Amino acid sequence: MQEVEAVTRTLASYVVNARYADVPVPVRDEALRSLVNWAGCAIGGSRHEAVNRALAAVRPFSGTPESSILGRTERIDVLNSALLNGISSHVFDFDDTHLKTIIHPAGPVASALIPLAERLPITGVELLHAFILGVEVECRIGNAVYPAHYDIGWHITGTAGVFGAAAAVGKVLGLDVQQMTWALGIAGTQSSGFREMFGTMCKSFHPGRAAQNGLLAAHLAKQNFTSSDRVLEAPRGFGFVMSADRDFSEVTKNLGEQFEISLNTYKPFACGIVIHPAIDGAIQLRNGHGLTAEMIESIKLRVAPLVLELTGKRTPRVGLEGKFSVFHSVAVAIIRGAAGESEYADDVVTDPNVIALRDRVDAHVDRGIRDDEAHVSITLKDGRVLEQHVEHALGSLERPMSNDDLERKFLRLCEGVLSAQQAQRVLANFWSADLIKDASELGRATVPV
Repeated sequence: MQEVEAVTRTLASYVVNARYADVPVPVRDEALRSLVNWAGCAIGGSRHEAVNRALAAVRPFSGTPESSILGRTERIDVLNSALLNGISSHVFDFDDTHLKTIIHPAGPVASALIPLAERLPITGVELLHAFILGVEVECRIGNAVYPAHYDIGWHITGTAGVFGAAAAVGKVLGLDVQQMTWALGIAGTQSSGFREMFGTMCKSFHPGRAAQNGLLAAHLAKQNFTSSDRVLEAPRGFGFVMSADRDFSEVTKNLGEQFEISLNTYKPFACGIVIHPAIDGAIQLRNGHGLTAEMIESIKLRVAPLVLELTGKRTPRVGLEGKFSVFHSVAVAIIRGAAGESEYADDVVTDPNVIALRDRVDAHVDRGIRDDEAHVSITLKDGRVLEQHVEHALGSLERPMSNDDLERKFLRLCEGVLSAQQAQRVLANFWSADLIKDASELGRATVPV
């Protein structure tokens, strides 16, 4: 087992010395799937009020406009582009999920790399490799502290994501082992994000800030700006200060042999991942029995413990809160047969018909149920009881979204932002990111024309 005192440097050394040739083809393919999904979410979220407000706030202080904001015509400096792309990629809560930790891996890492590629000439292969390594770093660090770190209230996408962004950018910048160690330290001292912010614009601010802070950390380290060499494992470092429990072997074991991005999953529904099994079950019953809201007396859910802890908002007031309401999500799934972004618009959350059915939904925790599992029971006004057990939710590792599913999702998210023809071109770019000689094309091609 790796000595505890060497955890940070061991991870840094791995990133610095890792070769793309050693990455298995299935891992590369999953990385491309992750980038496609991220890009669709970022483009789709680019016009959200949260992005508009963030852009208005930072623009007076921004530097040279070197980078694109996906799906928008404005250009801005690289650091603020990372922030804004991170916000837009997560604001719909439709992005990827590493189910073992509930980290949304692509947001912090891709949101740092894509803007940087417009300033620093790199190939698509270099970008893809750095992306894989960044995801590896953030998820391994997440593995080491989950679930204790998450349970006490940290938003792990923000807290672990900053390490991934720093590692990915550090790889592109060509940091040596000492500099990469410092980059991780600089990232760690900026690690933050509270679960209290779920249902507000600040939730998407977390991956945006992680991308921005990780980008800065790597550039500081490039200038030999020093930090602790033991940010992860020191008694006053990340692992001990920010988690009640930790296992540092999760960071270092099988480095270069097992890749965490292989465990990435993609959302078919635009809300908190733990609601997906209940939505899946509700839609199956709706479609299988031709259900309408008027036919239903009550809906009872048996769900995993995290469902009510994370998504127990009984009376959401706005769309962002609706994404963290299992009650709204199941009601709208019955009424509309879907739970995409439009089902979480403010006017849908306040629709009297949705509220009326939402008020007939009850959820109870069953500690024997996994996070991707649910039991849905619907009692009809004619006395019939319909039941559906979702063993593994759509979008999970056991029932993954196909490439075709991801393409349909991407194109739906681009509607109203890019023309159909431009969306197809951007989609093709991201599918073939590893073949692109100039990675700046990835961001630039998303600017509406």
